[in-house]
Amino acid sequence: MPEPVVTAPGPASSHRSVPVSFVRRSRRLSDGQQRLWDEQRPRYLVDVPRAAASTSVAPAFVLDLAAVPPGDGPVVVEIGSGQGDAVVTAASARPGTRFVAVEVYEPGLAHTARSAAAAGVDNLRLVQANAPEVLASALPEASVDEVWVFFPDPWRKARHTKRRLVDEAFLRLVARVLVDGGVLRFASDWEPYAEQVRDLLVAADGFVPHGETTPDGWAPRFEGRVLTGFERKGTAAGRVVHDLAYARTPRG
Repeated sequence: MPEPVVTAPGPASSHRSVPVSFVRRSRRLSDGQQRLWDEQRPRYLVDVPRAAASTSVAPAFVLDLAAVPPGDGPVVVEIGSGQGDAVVTAASARPGTRFVAVEVYEPGLAHTARSAAAAGVDNLRLVQANAPEVLASALPEASVDEVWVFFPDPWRKARHTKRRLVDEAFLRLVARVLVDGGVLRFASDWEPYAEQVRDLLVAADGFVPHGETTPDGWAPRFEGRVLTGFERKGTAAGRVVHDLAYARTPRG
């Protein structure tokens, strides 16, 4: 099976060449939240050098995973960690695993750091950056055991679907960072998006279904994903959560 071709970000410029999967939000932290964030930021937030924009990643930057406590053991990267509910709960339950949460919104990062500190979690680091750039260059090749993408923005309007995070290029980047046998876990309560991602994974080089699946290709609910208020609201509104789990095939 041919190896996936990875396209890394181009030279730094004043504008990105492709649309991102998020829009900048201006909600400010309260004075109390800002004080706590200022206290906890040095402990949890990775200092990322920038390229084109405030959430970009300088192409030469490589994240030192050995600096994430405990310094060895499996690595789990959550893309779009939001308020940090899933990653903080998982890091607390798995102290021998290194967790990296990638998120662009500062209030979410501040909440994650506050929750981690309250839970006594140290095996977690936060990266404020555009996820595809992190996957393209900041993470070493074949360095991650699991990538989590839970409830990304579905961009429901037809004219906005090009902004969805998971597409063919994103999957190539995930394949780049996963170790052989490493797992991509995805969940969405927006069925058209979940179906799109399922079909992309079926067609993608470098991935095979992980574990048992339904005849339609869905995975069982991932037990390591904490039930959040967001998921409860979706279920209460009648939306069905679809899980996918795909493993990286051996290189070569």
